[in-house]
Amino acid sequence: MDLIQRLFDYAQIDFKPQHRPPKTAAVAIATLIAIVGSLIADALLVAIGKAIFPSTKNYEHFHFSSYSKLTIIGVIFAGIGWPIIARICVHPRWLYFRLAIVVTAVLLLPDLYLLIKGNSVSAVFILVLMHFAIAIVTYNAMVRLAPARHRRRRRASEPEAI
Repeated sequence: MDLIQRLFDYAQIDFKPQHRPPKTAAVAIATLIAIVGSLIADALLVAIGKAIFPSTKNYEHFHFSSYSKLTIIGVIFAGIGWPIIARICVHPRWLYFRLAIVVTAVLLLPDLYLLIKGNSVSAVFILVLMHFAIAIVTYNAMVRLAPARHRRRRRASEPEAI
């Protein structure tokens, strides 16, 4: 139990933080914008990769149908995670940023597998850049377009909430 408490303390988990989670509509809009922005970043990186490394022109993972599904799924999970983090953490941006780094690092493992399997280093390098771009776009969309909200101050004439 001590380990769990230390993890909660490090992550600044507090089930009654001083702020409210982002509005659902804002999270939905931020998620949609993160999806579109991530797909645009992916497409640009693929185009740049193909231009710089012509040998990657027909690389299977550079087809829109290949990377778009995984990008959309990942961003949706990030969109689901942001309001949860905002609901339980004293400093949600702090924790969400660190979780974005951890998740991105874990998602680089399949890229490592592709290298081990013998895929082109230049193609896998572009895939790694795509992971970083998705993380940057998604993190910024969530925390800036759907921020945790300050609690409204109670007026003296208002009854205290139970």
